[in-house]
Amino acid sequence: MRSNQVRLNCGITMPSIGLGTYSSQNDRETTELAIHMALKMGYRLFDTAKIYGSEPAVGKALTEAIHDRTVDRGDIFVTSKLWGSDHHDPVSGLKQTLRKMGMEYVDMYLVHWPVKLKPWACDAIPKEEDFEPLDLESTWAGMEKCLDMGLCRCIGVSNFSSKKIQRLLDFASVPPAVNQVEMHPMWRQSKLRDTCADHKIHVSAYSPLGGPGNAWGSTAVVDHPLIQSIALKHRATPAQVALKWGLSKGSSVIAKSFNHDRMKENMGCFDLKLNDQELLAIDKLEERKIMRGEFLVNETTSPYRTIHDLWDDEI
Repeated sequence: MRSNQVRLNCGITMPSIGLGTYSSQNDRETTELAIHMALKMGYRLFDTAKIYGSEPAVGKALTEAIHDRTVDRGDIFVTSKLWGSDHHDPVSGLKQTLRKMGMEYVDMYLVHWPVKLKPWACDAIPKEEDFEPLDLESTWAGMEKCLDMGLCRCIGVSNFSSKKIQRLLDFASVPPAVNQVEMHPMWRQSKLRDTCADHKIHVSAYSPLGGPGNAWGSTAVVDHPLIQSIALKHRATPAQVALKWGLSKGSSVIAKSFNHDRMKENMGCFDLKLNDQELLAIDKLEERKIMRGEFLVNETTSPYRTIHDLWDDEI
């Protein structure tokens, strides 16, 4: 098993590479098989969310593996996320997640987006009438309650800009342990990483390869000539170069693939060593955010009238 771990400000450690389980055509059996496969390869961090629809499959596969003694519960790290429709009551949102997963607790519970929706708005793409004004203080108080009740071991956020992190820290009794955001060689998040580092908040990278294979994703990262030439030089793959770049910044990386060979290949990124010159060249690439969150922006009901409001001009 890989010992690559990051220590979080809440005192626990988290594996630095994880398996993402979002899948638009969520097939439970495929997800379960992928998790069993991933465990055999040494994956110990599994990332899900209410909106992914994969919580039951993730919970079932992990519970089976724990019962079979393939793995101890204490050796796996499970992350799930609070959808906008549960902002009014994070405790019942997390209890629902735990019921679906058949688990007593998750290791990390994240606020998925800084967006509050009506309690019945459970679609991935909210309608205009689904939005409610964001009250981050009461949402975070609910997250802290989840922690107090032992429903999770750590709490954090996802898709938060530097400004939103600062605002949260103004009133949080417990600071977020993690901010999970899009981060890859073509969206490097340098400002956000500095902000998070100042407050000992760990940055976890989703779409560390640019999300190829997702409906909204792109192959721009793995197809980039620079990434390809570095890969060729090291007899590695472009995916391994992109993942190693993320790890070199102190981030954890959540790669989503249910393909056996690619999952194995992604795990091989630990064996790659990139030199300073290569890292510097990557840091000069043109930047382009892929998951822009347009579906959370509108001019009437959303707290974000424009894409710049959502990301506080970090786009």
